[in-house]
Amino acid sequence: MTLKIYIPRDSGAIALGANEVARALKAEIAARGLDARIIRNGSRGLYWLEPMMELETPAGRVAFGPVKPSDVPSILEHHLSSGGLPPHSLDLGRPEELPYLARQTRLTFARCGVIDPVSLEDYEAHGGLRGLRNALAMTPEQIVAEVTESGLRGRGGAGFPTGIKWKTVLEAAGPQKYIVCNADEGDSGTFADRMIMEGDPFVLIEGMIIAGIAVGATKGYIYLRSEYPHAEVTLNEAIGVARKAGLLGPSVLGSRYAFDLQVRMGAGAYVCGEETALLDSLEGKRGMVRAKPPLPAHVGFLGRPTVINNVISLASVPIILDRGAAFYRDFGMGRSRGTIPIQLAGNVKYGGLFEAAFGLTLGEIVDGIGGGTASGRPVRAVQVGGPLGAYFPRELFDTPFDYEAFAAKDGLIGHAGIVVFDDTVDMLKQARFAMEFCAVESCGKCTPCRIGSTRGVEVLDRLAQSIEPERQLEIVKDLCNTMKFGSLCALGGFTPYPVMSAITHFPEDFRPAPVRQTAE
Repeated sequence: MTLKIYIPRDSGAIALGANEVARALKAEIAARGLDARIIRNGSRGLYWLEPMMELETPAGRVAFGPVKPSDVPSILEHHLSSGGLPPHSLDLGRPEELPYLARQTRLTFARCGVIDPVSLEDYEAHGGLRGLRNALAMTPEQIVAEVTESGLRGRGGAGFPTGIKWKTVLEAAGPQKYIVCNADEGDSGTFADRMIMEGDPFVLIEGMIIAGIAVGATKGYIYLRSEYPHAEVTLNEAIGVARKAGLLGPSVLGSRYAFDLQVRMGAGAYVCGEETALLDSLEGKRGMVRAKPPLPAHVGFLGRPTVINNVISLASVPIILDRGAAFYRDFGMGRSRGTIPIQLAGNVKYGGLFEAAFGLTLGEIVDGIGGGTASGRPVRAVQVGGPLGAYFPRELFDTPFDYEAFAAKDGLIGHAGIVVFDDTVDMLKQARFAMEFCAVESCGKCTPCRIGSTRGVEVLDRLAQSIEPERQLEIVKDLCNTMKFGSLCALGGFTPYPVMSAITHFPEDFRPAPVRQTAE
């Protein structure tokens, strides 16, 4: 019987040495003359254990990690031995029983790290395509109603109800409509989109096909972040497989619906994550934010009605069409329904992806799941929602992970990235970085963002030099107010979140530096 051995092809695992482990494994298999097959799966999201190698056994898969190339011979020796050897030091047991995984509610990420990402047979064997087949038996109106009833909201950051967006495009008139997937995952500390695209691309493809059927679109584009070359390879391979299998093309699974899909690489600009700048870039122009209205749902790609959804939003659709709106809506709290892939990064002990229903508190996530800081020092601040997200102090760790709960504390969930900082962080420097980031990434179309961020850097520099500190604080607060309410898009409009939260919750870092006394 062929031995199946799994080594991730995920970018995070590759960065930690997965390709070197795979090469060592291939050489060891050849040297031993083993009947074995190496499967390059996605990551399960436990990055402190990557590269994680899994071996198929009659009792299920057994994991080892983090594995170095030099560990491969001893791992195989243990596996092939008839017993008598002590447990291997890297033996993790059954991966699904690891506490970090066992505590999760994996719906969207159920197959990630489990299947061969480009095997459609593997995808179907683990529940894939059931949502699409159900959708093909429904009317477009019924599909939209199901997504609306599920309570699914945009997972890209804005949290806009997906069903309402789809209904608008369904009802819009036009000879051609489009589905555009925003895969320009540019927030610091986020990697959920990449994990799905590299570990389970068919779930995104299935979600986009369902979206196309629902609104009457026959063409889709995945606008992919330019820094994701591995995702590009995996997506294009999966799309090729899907075309050959009749999932994409003039007749989706033999139905009357047509839908095809193409990957377009992004322009390497953060602002292109904003949907209208993305559309300009997709059309071959410089990515510049468009004024709204008109909305992309009415005048989108090439002036046609367009659905623009984030990767995780679209990848969540198949489970809704498979299990039903009520099943998905049963998870979460308030108006935040379903699950959210929380991404833990920065100075954290257990960095990785944790999919759970909305409602965990920030403290449960950072301390209970993340294990506190990797440095062992106290957690001082966490930034939630990327470089434009607010900084939360420990005093706010009782805040539930919920769109409205975070908004009530002047924060935002964004793409659910959490970056952890210990007590050595300088919050004045973090506030300055937010302004500098906005200045560098601004498309330049609106004055509050273009000029306000540049002035913000200058003002915070003067504050750091203790030049009229009270006046500088007044100016930066005024700048933030102007940017928040005067900017054309969220880049300028959300930059005040990290700046003002740092000033509000960590005022001691914004006080004048003590004057050094010199001996006479």
